[in-house]
Amino acid sequence: MVPLMLQAGPALPSSSWELVLHSSPETKVVLAITLVFSAISWFVIVLKWWQFRRSRLQANRFFAELERTTRLKDAYHAVMKLPPSPFNRLFREGLSFLGELRPGSLRDAGQAPAPGTLSMTQLEALKMVLGKEVASERDVMARFIPWLATIGSVGPLLGLLGTVLGVMDAFIGIASKGSGNISAVAPGVAEALVTTVAGLAVAIPAVIAYNLFVNRLSLFAGELEGFANELIGTMAREGLL
Repeated sequence: MVPLMLQAGPALPSSSWELVLHSSPETKVVLAITLVFSAISWFVIVLKWWQFRRSRLQANRFFAELERTTRLKDAYHAVMKLPPSPFNRLFREGLSFLGELRPGSLRDAGQAPAPGTLSMTQLEALKMVLGKEVASERDVMARFIPWLATIGSVGPLLGLLGTVLGVMDAFIGIASKGSGNISAVAPGVAEALVTTVAGLAVAIPAVIAYNLFVNRLSLFAGELEGFANELIGTMAREGLL
């Protein structure tokens, strides 16, 4: 008699996928939102990885071109031929502003530059221009990275919300059926935990990528600031300031 009653009852889910397919509408909504967050997270991860990699390749090409020259005047004409890049734009901005402060300072060899040196006010203005360019390049590289922190924080909470809704539905079903044995409780609890797993699966890669990109962004900004200071030092050494 007992086997016949078990056969007549509803089939219990045997895998996580079946739990998702037979889950409540609330759980499916939470899983759909989690899936959207996951797609956004991986899009940002791939995008920022590609941007940082491209920036590193451009920087290597830029510095390789600088090493072939001995003076800033020659480097300026060589760098003008390269495609735009963060270090390239910083270099051009600094030398272009210097050319405005001291017209003729970047003339070809054999032509005397404009006489005189920069005042302290002009030197501070040059530093501010370079600092503004560094901040601008850092902001461009930092774009969309905060989304990873947001998804990493919201993902587990969203999964917990789905779990709470699933447990509530499970207890409501138990109360309506008047049965509290393990076979009646287990499917509802398992279904509720699916959203927790989904939320953690979204949050963990996002948090790891966020920490890696923030560290890489800090190194990138430090390299730009170091290059800006080195550029000012080179200008002073060659008598351009």
